[in-house]
Amino acid sequence: MQTIMPQEKTNLPEGAELIDDVFYVWKTRYGLFSTMTKEGRSMLTGATKDGVVTMTRWHLKCEQDGTLEQYTRVVGDSFVSGKL
Repeated sequence: MQTIMPQEKTNLPEGAELIDDVFYVWKTRYGLFSTMTKEGRSMLTGATKDGVVTMTRWHLKCEQDGTLEQYTRVVGDSFVSGKL
């Protein structure tokens, strides 16, 4: 994924659309949709445009509120017991 500087808006992926004047969304070459903040931080990738827009809004709101860690969890672990 590309990282852009605010002054380099010419390097946006083709078809990128600015949402809420906060982040961009575009369709990838594989048919998925990705988002990136105006500052160039890659955010989410998903199957539908509506899905990634909704979840990017939610993620950014949780970051702003300081509540993102309340929704973060680890599923499974990578501990191997015994000898290999």
